[in-house]
Amino acid sequence: MAEMKPAEVPTPAGGTGRRAGRGRPRRVSMADVAQLAGVSSQTVSRVSNGDPAVIESTRLKVLEAMNQLGYRPNSAARALKRGDFRAIGVITMGLTSTGNVRTLDAIAGSASREGYAVTLIPLDAPTQENVKGAFTRLDELAVDAVVLIMEVHLLDTAALTLPPHVKVVVVDSDATGRFPVVDTDQRQGARQAVQHLLDLGHETVWHLAGPEESFAAGRRSDAWEATLREEGRAVPPALRGDWTPESGYEAGLRLADEPGCTAVFVANDQMALGVLRAFHERGRRVPEDVSVVGFDDIPDAASYIPPLTTVRQDFAEVGALCVDAALRELRGETVTGVRLVPTALVERSSTAAPRPAGGV
Repeated sequence: MAEMKPAEVPTPAGGTGRRAGRGRPRRVSMADVAQLAGVSSQTVSRVSNGDPAVIESTRLKVLEAMNQLGYRPNSAARALKRGDFRAIGVITMGLTSTGNVRTLDAIAGSASREGYAVTLIPLDAPTQENVKGAFTRLDELAVDAVVLIMEVHLLDTAALTLPPHVKVVVVDSDATGRFPVVDTDQRQGARQAVQHLLDLGHETVWHLAGPEESFAAGRRSDAWEATLREEGRAVPPALRGDWTPESGYEAGLRLADEPGCTAVFVANDQMALGVLRAFHERGRRVPEDVSVVGFDDIPDAASYIPPLTTVRQDFAEVGALCVDAALRELRGETVTGVRLVPTALVERSSTAAPRPAGGV
């Protein structure tokens, strides 16, 4: 087979394929590959689509021609022919939340291992119009399935019209039965945090909750209160933050002024960082004077001062299960119900037994 540079694409007129006056070769076509390999365009198409019926020697000859010419198959055209695009769309509420970012990262990794790309559309507000617009955009970008990383109780899902051919998976265990659901077991994690502090000997546990509109924050707060009541303990008034260290700091200043506060369950690690700072500034030692437990187990939690005891969410498993549910739907399987991923308490140096009364 004669050597041929990619720029010298043969044309019907026998020229090199350069556009007059532009010095740039035209796009290599399937017909060009077929001519160089000495096969039909149909055979080139079959090789591009991975048809196992193509004779190996012919396949190698076509691939060699593709390499020589720098030919790249049109993935969009191939997808249309197959009826799938090997792409999963993700709609999420912004990228500032640790949970959302780590879940997205896990979805992207799992999708890549399955040979799928991920198309991301972040939203600044969970309105019906925004979500409809995101689905329209993903439909234009050609995806096979969509993962919603948002709290759908903020939406009127009954009124939400979605493209009928797109499969949907939701990361939110408060979602209706309309879609397959994957989420962390928020209640289990909160119970583990509170029970750990009670088992250490604390009389009760104070709580810094997340935003009122957050389902995850609500589940954690409900489980905190339920665990205390089941154990016959007093339920202190809950404080509320917005997931940020700044809000944790403000709440921590208030908690530092509560003489009866010896243990705090904070709804996420970032707010716990602010709480630790506030206690340090007010001279409340952790864990000697007050124990602190967070939620998430972010990568920095082990480097806090002191290293933070926290509830670990298995974001990798959540992401893998989302992709698994989407692919099962694409294979025509019926996927229903809620799949909750267990949490685990990670004990570090921010918790300890309370000091005896009058102790130093």
